[in-house]
Order: sequence, then C-alpha cells, then structure tokens
Amino acid sequence: MKVVILYRPKSEYATKVEAFVHDYQVRHGSVKLELLNVDEREGIALVSLYDIMSYPAILALAIDGTLLHMWQGEQLPLMDEVASYLYVV
Repeated sequence: MKVVILYRPKSEYATKVEAFVHDYQVRHGSVKLELLNVDEREGIALVSLYDIMSYPAILALAIDGTLLHMWQGEQLPLMDEVASYLYVV
C-alpha cells in the first residue's frame, strides 16, 4: 500500500500539506507519504487517471494501483485515518 499526496507546492495550501506530511513522519516514522506536484508529468497522469477535481488530493493506493480511498480539498483527513490504509495486511 502507498499514500500519494497531489498538490501544488507554490499555493495557498502548500504549507498546510507540508506540515501534515512532517507531522505524519514524526508520528508514524518509517512509513513515508509520497508528495507529487500536480503540474509535473507523474502528477498530471494521476490526476487524469483518478479524475481528481480539487487539491490537495490524498490517494490511498493498493500495490497494483487500485484506489482504496481518496480525500480531496483543503480539509485534510486525520493522520490515523490515512495510516489505517498503510497498515492493512
């Protein structure tokens, strides 16, 4: 499982997203969240593939790329809610 966060680094919500990732790393140490810029090639591909309409978007993905859950918009989910998708066996 992996979690990908799609956002624009030079936007009004960038600081909030980066603080969320930092705090998540402090709390859940070994598990990393992947940050992607929505204006770069890989970010554009995911935006199109998963039909994302607002940013930031947090995607919980299975190993094969199946979308398990998605959060969109400035209201970020709870860290434990995101972590629950990473610790599923």
